[in-house]
Amino acid sequence: MSLLNQVDLNSLVVFAAVVECGGFTAAADRLGVAKAKVSVQVARLEAKLGTALFVRTTRKVSLTDAGRRLHEECKPLLHGLQEAIDQVGHDEGMLAGTLRLTTSVDHAVQSLARAAAEFAARHPALQIDLRTGDRVVDLVEEGIDLAIRLGWLRDSSLRAVKLGEFEQHLVASPAYLARAGRPKQPEDLAAHDWVALMLLPTPFTWKFSRRGETRTVQVKSRIRVDSPGALRTMLRQGAGVSVLDQYSVQDDLKSGALVRLLPDWSLPRAGIHAVYPPGRHVPPRVRQFIDFYRAWLKPA
Repeated sequence: MSLLNQVDLNSLVVFAAVVECGGFTAAADRLGVAKAKVSVQVARLEAKLGTALFVRTTRKVSLTDAGRRLHEECKPLLHGLQEAIDQVGHDEGMLAGTLRLTTSVDHAVQSLARAAAEFAARHPALQIDLRTGDRVVDLVEEGIDLAIRLGWLRDSSLRAVKLGEFEQHLVASPAYLARAGRPKQPEDLAAHDWVALMLLPTPFTWKFSRRGETRTVQVKSRIRVDSPGALRTMLRQGAGVSVLDQYSVQDDLKSGALVRLLPDWSLPRAGIHAVYPPGRHVPPRVRQFIDFYRAWLKPA
């Protein structure tokens, strides 16, 4: 008899829950069972496989090399099985299960949260789990179906669909400009107080273009932030000059809280990307949301 026939599928589900929750107690809470049952299932799986899957200490549980390999191989298969089970009993074309999305806090507030709410209204059997944060999360490790990322992609191991583009605007507050003066050409920025967004791949190098002419400027910064929201607040307070995307800065430009600088010069356009984990299977809920959100982002 093959080893596959001897392994209980439930034990694999329990094993995956322990990995994703980071411990036996949290996994038991998610599964709605006693912690002792989780321990027994994992112990049985380890006995069948003839190897330890976890290293247990009084403070934490971590995977062994064998456990890591098993999780990497089984996770997409279990997700695919869950997808099939979720769809059973629903009308053809009706989405079910859970769609786990992530994006930056600013983009969620400006766009994605409203779009996700409308998508959920169209698909009442579907659950939405929207997670926000300015750090780039590991989609596989955190079980995310789809990330909406703005800017330039770094991780080539992931799959991505470009949904659109946006402009970048050089801005500062009227109070800062009254104190420091207005730059008249890109080179003037080297003498200004720059507030750097460290999430960018090159936060201190900027390329400006105008009618076929290109100028590259190196800036220096004594104030650095890791959040577009914090950057916008700093700029409104007169901390210096920086670049914001057209979506997050549009209200401040209308109100006069920020002023666009060097409008005759343009910065490289950045992209809005739908990013999802590697693997052959893309659930229908992910495919349909990508199409929906691409249409949502297009101007009316």
